[in-house]
Amino acid sequence: MLLRKICIGIMLLICTVIYAENHVKGMRLWPSPESTRIVFDIDKGIEYKVYTMHSPERVVIDLRDTKLNADLSKVKIANTGIKKMRTGLHPQNMLRIVFEMEHKVFVNSFVLEPNAQYGDRLVIDLESDEKQAILALFDLDQKTKKTPPPQDFIIAIDPGHGGEDPGAIGPRGTREKDVALAIAKKLKAKINAQKGMQAFLIRNGDYYLVFRERMKRARSKHADLFISIHADAFVNKKADGASVFVLSTAKASSVAARWLVASENRADLVGGVSLKDKNDQLAAVLFDLTQTANFAASMEASKHVLQHLGKTTKLHKAQVESGPFLVLRSPDIPSMLVETGFISNPQTELKLRDHKYQDQLAVAITHGVKEYFKNKTRIAVR
Repeated sequence: MLLRKICIGIMLLICTVIYAENHVKGMRLWPSPESTRIVFDIDKGIEYKVYTMHSPERVVIDLRDTKLNADLSKVKIANTGIKKMRTGLHPQNMLRIVFEMEHKVFVNSFVLEPNAQYGDRLVIDLESDEKQAILALFDLDQKTKKTPPPQDFIIAIDPGHGGEDPGAIGPRGTREKDVALAIAKKLKAKINAQKGMQAFLIRNGDYYLVFRERMKRARSKHADLFISIHADAFVNKKADGASVFVLSTAKASSVAARWLVASENRADLVGGVSLKDKNDQLAAVLFDLTQTANFAASMEASKHVLQHLGKTTKLHKAQVESGPFLVLRSPDIPSMLVETGFISNPQTELKLRDHKYQDQLAVAITHGVKEYFKNKTRIAVR
């Protein structure tokens, strides 16, 4: 009898472990012009399956041994491509979440580890094959839809982070993604007020874009300069000052190697020349010449911007710095990353929240850009 009780106790313990409940604690939707990101707050190690069904179009998410601890009815689905969502509990504690879609979508899913703002998360990216239908849901700047006049210099402005990625967060809760977008919008307006220059935003809302997509958007608009806007953070809250970065030469070399072996890149125009029909040796020479010129142009533009920033705000360092930033890896567009200040510094955080200060930074960067393009002629062949 005692042995039987022990066995039953062990079996109950095993069943408890096997059927231990996980939880979905919340959900957020991040629509962008070309996709929608669904983010679930989950317990670590949760088992899930994501698949699509058709007629009608649906995205189905099954989470094993999981309970829903959130009111999903409060999540707004307008402008996301989702018509309706519903949940249900299936046998073996299987939580099923179904999204009825307006159009057919392609699904990509992955798990994110905790960051400064959120815990473990399950991310579902819905990529639409009806991109124009999704684009129509957004109030996009009409100027970004047109091909700019070839005589104008084109500047791509990239507000860092976005959506589920808040970037650095200041002591008062200021998020880097919000500061970056605010400054970027002001910078775009300042540049567009200049004769012979035209700017567009890589992202114009609160959504995240992967680095390759940011580069792709800049190249699709034939950008002559790429400026990524950020706000630094450091463990020492006294750290202060703006910085300007270019891609480090060591990282650029490894990027060059990967670029040349990728067939989709070989088909692209690099510096106005297609590498698709070139042999490896000639392609390498042409790429090296393009990248060398690109680095020199990036450094020249960055020096002008840093100089004018120094007239407006304190600089962290007096010279242009370099780093292995993914967003700067375009081989044929001069690129820079502007750290507008340390958001982790309480005083700087207050300034970065101030609209007048944001405007001053935008003016300084515009003067630097204008100085860089002074006496330059835009090459029409692209």
